[in-house]
Amino acid sequence: MSDFSLNGRRRVVVTGMGAVTPLGNDVETSWDNLLAGKSGAAEIQQWDASKYPVNFACELKDFDPREWLEHKQARRMDRFAQMIVAAARQAEKDSGLDVEPEAERIGASIATGIGGLQAFQDCYLQLLERGPDRVNPFSIPQIIPNMGAAWVSMELGTRGPLSSQCTACAASNMAIGEATDMIRLGRAEAVFAGGTEAGVTEVGIAGFSAMRALSRRNDSPEKASRPFDAGRDGFVMGEAGAVILLEELEHARERGAKIYAEILGYGLSSDAKHVSEPDPTGTNPARAMRMALADAGVTPEEVDYINAHGTSTPLGDASETKVIKLALGEETARSTPVSSTKGATGHCLGAAGAVEAVFTILAVNKNMLPPTINYESSDPECDLDYVPNEAREAEVRVAASNSFGFGGHNACIVFRELVD
Repeated sequence: MSDFSLNGRRRVVVTGMGAVTPLGNDVETSWDNLLAGKSGAAEIQQWDASKYPVNFACELKDFDPREWLEHKQARRMDRFAQMIVAAARQAEKDSGLDVEPEAERIGASIATGIGGLQAFQDCYLQLLERGPDRVNPFSIPQIIPNMGAAWVSMELGTRGPLSSQCTACAASNMAIGEATDMIRLGRAEAVFAGGTEAGVTEVGIAGFSAMRALSRRNDSPEKASRPFDAGRDGFVMGEAGAVILLEELEHARERGAKIYAEILGYGLSSDAKHVSEPDPTGTNPARAMRMALADAGVTPEEVDYINAHGTSTPLGDASETKVIKLALGEETARSTPVSSTKGATGHCLGAAGAVEAVFTILAVNKNMLPPTINYESSDPECDLDYVPNEAREAEVRVAASNSFGFGGHNACIVFRELVD
């Protein structure tokens, strides 16, 4: 018998988490380094970026896919797929869920913004240099964005609903929201949900540099990502994979699972404005936030913390400040702590929402607000409480996490401590 909320829906909780991020190759290390105010930014190590306009990023440190995959299998996968399998295996272990006995009732909902960018780049170079007959036969399965989700399903053995979202920087929030709906609608009892991105490639850095989207602070990478700070000049490219296991509440209770938090609400909207710039009015992203709060059944005054999209771009951070004021009301917004963990992780694109969901869940679970690092000078257009530079103890019962993507994709998810 399922445990229903007051509105008649099946309740969905978080019972496992896994992550590989620029702050650490597991959830605990990433969280500890985040609270300590550490930055994941440094000079790029995967290739020689010395002649590029931007030569730094937030890369994974000492990530070895062979810890999670057979060597032969890992070679057939792009890095973005390797990372999400590592995160999914961590979440599976953390949850204690035995997938095989009920695999047909367990799903996967995994997002990416770009997919196999390194594989695409390598394939094109092989084509130019060696001709069409010498292109790697695994190129297409390495490139296509759905293969992150596919590999999670194949490696974990899930045979329930399988979904892949590719909605730029909002993709992971949408993956988590859609996974929640899968369980609410009875299509699955549990879903591995999250996102992955491995965009620190020559094409990725050159392309975003050409857009003038990246910070140019080559002399101080660790200070470059500075959300909401008056001196922000662009985001820092990050890479990551993160997965949370969502589970129907009674299903989790019956097997004695530990429960981190409950996911209460999901909202989404579109800007219909510009390919890359945010909605300057904030109206449409605010609608996604209000939808998530309404779905959650909570008032703006009940929100104790917001994990902001906060990319460290001049337009984006000012716009999101407007968004939060519109969604909560100006007086409530000014009294609600908001932080952007991208100061530490950089912008992990399609994986950002999943990484930030992990941090938001831990904020609820541990009553700790992660800091916005590198905040030095206030901006009149960014005038909220951004939890500057130091983590803060606080009672966090309800928390929201925002993700806004190129092309006008907006998504917000809401978590709460579990209450009967």
